[in-house]
Amino acid sequence: MAADLRLRESDEIQGDIIAGFKKDNITLLFLKFEDAPRAREWLRRLTPQISTTRQVAAFNEAFSEARKTSGGDDPRTLTATWLGISFTHEGLRVLSGTDPFGQTPAPVGSGLEAFKEGSAARAGALGDTGDNSPENWLFGNGKNQPIHAVLKISADSEDDLSAAIEAQRIAAAEARILIVFQQNAKTLEGSRRGKEHFGFKDGISEPGVRFFDRPSATRPDEVEGHPGSRIIPAGEFVCGEEPAPGSFTDFPEWCRNGSFQVVRRLAQDVPGWWSQVSLKLRELKRAKAVPDSATAEWLAARLVGRWRSGAPVCKHQLADTPNDPTSSNDNDFDFRDDLEGLVTPLWSHLRKTSPRAGLQAPTPSNPPLDAAVLDGRRIMRRGTPYGHPFDPASEGPGGPDDPRGLLFICYQADIARQFEFIQADWMDEPNFPPGRTPQPGKDPVTQEAPDVDYESRDQDGSIKHTPLSFEQFVQTTGSVYAFMPSISTLKALSEGRLTGGSGQTQEQGQQGGQTPVPQGKAYPCDEYLPVPDQFRRDGQSQYWVGHGDRYRKISVADGSAHTDRTVKGDSPLGSHPCFQGVSRIDCILPMPDLQNPGGKSWYWVFHSSNGRQQYRVVSITCGGRHSGTLERSDRDLGAWGSLSGVERVDCWLPVPDQQRVGGKSWYWVFHTSGGRQRYRLVSVADGSAHTDVVERTDRELSQWGSLNGLSRVDCFLPVPDRQRVGGLSEFWVFSGQSYRRISVADGSGHPDRLVAGDRSCDAWASLL
Repeated sequence: MAADLRLRESDEIQGDIIAGFKKDNITLLFLKFEDAPRAREWLRRLTPQISTTRQVAAFNEAFSEARKTSGGDDPRTLTATWLGISFTHEGLRVLSGTDPFGQTPAPVGSGLEAFKEGSAARAGALGDTGDNSPENWLFGNGKNQPIHAVLKISADSEDDLSAAIEAQRIAAAEARILIVFQQNAKTLEGSRRGKEHFGFKDGISEPGVRFFDRPSATRPDEVEGHPGSRIIPAGEFVCGEEPAPGSFTDFPEWCRNGSFQVVRRLAQDVPGWWSQVSLKLRELKRAKAVPDSATAEWLAARLVGRWRSGAPVCKHQLADTPNDPTSSNDNDFDFRDDLEGLVTPLWSHLRKTSPRAGLQAPTPSNPPLDAAVLDGRRIMRRGTPYGHPFDPASEGPGGPDDPRGLLFICYQADIARQFEFIQADWMDEPNFPPGRTPQPGKDPVTQEAPDVDYESRDQDGSIKHTPLSFEQFVQTTGSVYAFMPSISTLKALSEGRLTGGSGQTQEQGQQGGQTPVPQGKAYPCDEYLPVPDQFRRDGQSQYWVGHGDRYRKISVADGSAHTDRTVKGDSPLGSHPCFQGVSRIDCILPMPDLQNPGGKSWYWVFHSSNGRQQYRVVSITCGGRHSGTLERSDRDLGAWGSLSGVERVDCWLPVPDQQRVGGKSWYWVFHTSGGRQRYRLVSVADGSAHTDVVERTDRELSQWGSLNGLSRVDCFLPVPDRQRVGGLSEFWVFSGQSYRRISVADGSGHPDRLVAGDRSCDAWASLL
């Protein structure tokens, strides 16, 4: 049976998460949004450029095959430039105009809480104190410029990277987006290729991913061609997929097909670290805890857990094997036969970050735990060195004081359970592995001032303990927690919302019918369309609510409570004949003089495709099934004279006392152009031509006192029994995941005021 590799075909998951950009030249641009509407327009233009898993996986596979046929050389003609975008909690809030978690706080102790608080607020618990504390960071410290987004640019060549950076800098400037910090990184060259600055091969122990990596025919829990590389449940890296048992699953809908990202800038003092290794080797020799033949390379390999080539110390105890490609990529080992750490120390970087099957159950009599127990603690690392490699003879770049280090990036579904747990509970915890006397100590490669217990065999065969004190030569100089959304969520964010449909297609059943549509929240709302013959009937008004690629029918009762309920659950838009080919409705305008004549009502339907808005004319019959008919196919927005210069119409608000007065109806039109929502006043005449004209040109949203604090309105819903009562008309105003209630007065100037402030859309039972 062929393996299920469906995630390789994903056009929803960004390409760096599980496929990996795997480029030699990297730049991260840390961004701050100065103008939310312009930032949304910037994102709308950027989204088609974002690399997907399908694109990256196909390229990487072709690249790998080309290397094999060329004897291991990189194919010079096969190149690509990849883009990935992630957002901080504050960045999501700015773009969507609402808290990403709504009125419900993030669960205490969860990765969602960690994401919301950010890395600076959680630095102390991770060992980022002293020289590593946020006050010394170059970015992400929560005190200087806030970071709203992280744009990752990766390319095969420096020229391609430079061209891409220039293009993105121009796009950011046009959108009034500030580049807070730029971090460049580059694969080291020559014999240092694939290694970090201390000189050790990096990125060997990456896990496989279920539904993405091909399983071995003989060892189905491992990646084909990579013995020892476990295949981890995809839900540990991609939200919404099935995770390992016990992992968090209660993610908001906007998290689906996305991943949480940790970025850390780790400065490395290379000469200081190697000097320390030599110093500690002399101490161990004086204590007769190591062989007389041990060298600095020998001890450094034990600090890391691997030799420079990547060969594991546990399988090559005496010397490195630099000319053996098999051993340099070897993951086919665990620590079952070295539970005391006599070969690979318990505090080595390799064991501290991934203990494998080297842990024991709570009672000493129990056997070692299986590696599968730790599947929920794995992360997907994407590290790249920055700065010039150390050259002791250099007076310029490459000298001892030249900035250098590791640009650490990792992806996971749960920052707290995965990255933070590894960092705080394993690497920075002296008592891990637990239950040892003396305690093993912290990770001496990365942690601050660790004391470790070096274990060795004494001459009589007993275990000898030699204490060692290390200084820290890796310093945290910047950190950000971000979220890398799906393509669907990116599109929704570009329109000021967090969700815009499921991002999943609705497939036809075997009998030709629609498969059941998963029921979820029906907000952010795109449009409310009154059911033609069900307005204020027996004290109830019915509406179709469009949200993303689906719609549902609800009712709202008259009276002070305006009780709402769901009449009919979600259906795909495409199941209605008049909406065939429409992936999402932007807004609908009823033809003022064609509402229910002869049992049929007519509408203009505005919708977007490939970044361009069009409109069509449809009709809906009264009674029974309310059959819809496409009366006129799609036309460009330019056919409306009153919409000249408008890129996208967002919603229409009828002027309450100017409907069909003197043969024409007036509307406030809220529209987005240049990334900013404005409004204008237009009129539409009765008659077959429905002549439209601009009555007043564009104004800013701030002109409406009742809309204060909103950068975008998604739609208006007239309160059914509060229209022109005492000269006032009331409306619910929906924006993102919240709504408010306003009133508009009849007469000159049409004064508006806020009736009730913002509440979560969760208050609407019919939208849940």
